[in-house]
Amino acid sequence: MHLFPRSPVREGAASLPARNRAAESSNRLATALREEALVPLAENFHQEVASGDMQPHVSVATREELWARAEALAYRLSAELRMPVRLAVTDNRSTMVSFRRSANALQLRLHHMFLDAPEPVVRAVADYAGRGNRLAGGVLDDYIRGQQPRIRQERHSAEADLDPRGRCFDLQVLFDELNVTYFQKGIQARIGWGRMPPRRRRKSIRLGVYDHQTREIRIHPALDRAEVPSYFVEFIIFHEMLHQLFPSSNGNGRRVHHPRAFRDREKAFPLYAAALRWERENLNLLLRG
Repeated sequence: MHLFPRSPVREGAASLPARNRAAESSNRLATALREEALVPLAENFHQEVASGDMQPHVSVATREELWARAEALAYRLSAELRMPVRLAVTDNRSTMVSFRRSANALQLRLHHMFLDAPEPVVRAVADYAGRGNRLAGGVLDDYIRGQQPRIRQERHSAEADLDPRGRCFDLQVLFDELNVTYFQKGIQARIGWGRMPPRRRRKSIRLGVYDHQTREIRIHPALDRAEVPSYFVEFIIFHEMLHQLFPSSNGNGRRVHHPRAFRDREKAFPLYAAALRWERENLNLLLRG
């Protein structure tokens, strides 16, 4: 269960694939691509070229070219893991890798930078997302850091602006109060409600996310309801504000998303224990959205 974002490399709810999948022959490995993810990506590439903002090493890609490269990557990963891989290619600004493992398939979302990844990085994707090898996350983090120019800084016009005002809570008011009380007005960030995702059954939910590049905090709209106590919303905001002070770090060959200093400071929230207890007791309410 992951209620908070971890890093540009993010694991979804995961269960290890059944071992008998390894015995399947490669010609039975199914792959599927989310076509809708490739359309805005191709359009964005063309817009960058037209405005002169394209990075020199990024070539113009049509929708068909992106599809072919994504399909090839999906088959490479399927052959490596000997299990179905369902791949979506994104143009995200924060989460570069996310996945969900099951006994039947690996559902994988990758930033388009991975379409050009060398073989060692592709193997690291397979190891990290498909086999649960956390050490491979360091390889992915290093690759992502080297590809920073390919991560867009601005929002697409289709992406909603941050709006802090909800039906039950004004996030800006809560943010300002927390900033004065606990951070001496030291946190510089914008805050607003995220978009409501499609209705579907889910096993995990990201209640908040902090974007280091744009200094934006987005809170899941599932919290904007009368049943949610204000102290819990404040705790989620507090958690995301801490990410600006304590960014992820590397230690012992793995990525540490919440270092010890982060966790110690988080416990300073006055209703820390009550917030965790409310979260445990009301997870099903939040999962229903």
